[in-house]
Formats: sequence, C-alpha cells, structure tokens
Amino acid sequence: MTARLAASVLVLEAFLVFFAVLAASQLSDAPAGLVWGGGLGLAVVLLLASGLVRRPWGIALGWVLQAVVVLGGLVLPAMFALGALFAVLWSAMLRLGRKVERDRAAFVERWGHPDTWDDGQPPAGAPTRG
Repeated sequence: MTARLAASVLVLEAFLVFFAVLAASQLSDAPAGLVWGGGLGLAVVLLLASGLVRRPWGIALGWVLQAVVVLGGLVLPAMFALGALFAVLWSAMLRLGRKVERDRAAFVERWGHPDTWDDGQPPAGAPTRG
C-alpha cells in the first residue's frame, strides 16, 4: 500500500510540474531551455520514479525529488508553496501506507488470511466491512 500511495503522489506531482512549466514559460525570466528542458525532464523523472518506489532506495529517491520540486520555486515562486504542499502529502501518504500495512498484518496474524476462510466467511468475531 505504501508503494501505491507514494507512486500516486509522484504521478500527480509530475502533472503539477508539467503545468508549472507552462506557467513558467510565460511568467519567468529564466531561459526557455532551462524551463522546458529542466521542467519536462523533472516531470519525466517523477513518472519514472513512481515505478521505482517498490525498490529499497525508491522512497529515498522520492524524498530527493520532493526537494527538487520545492527548489523549482527559484524559477516559479509559486512552486515553493506547491512543492512544500506535495512534500507534506508525500510524507502523509508514506505514514498512512505503513499504518495500513501494519493493520493488515495484525489482522492476518489474528484472523488468518481471508483466502483461507471456510466458504469465504470470516471466523466468528472477526471484524467485517460495512
């Protein structure tokens, strides 16, 4: 679950960076090559990193990319705030994903995996959805 949530944040962040490139190309005094090349390159790296979050170093790469997006504020000042917002979202999704994984593991340890339940019915006393 952690990897899924982390990947989702990185994909959304890639879209944010793409739209920031469009804005910066019109509003920034930075060279067009830096804005387009750097921005689109960062968006592609964010998309690629979303597929790497399952690797042991994938989460660390995600943290580095959060810093890079915040530093995008040097080109488009709004990115300081938007990048910080996504860094907070990144952190929250990592915590939430780990909590879900811990809760699932505790459930399976106590009640067994649902695939092993007789007739697909939970044991007496097991919590159910709904």
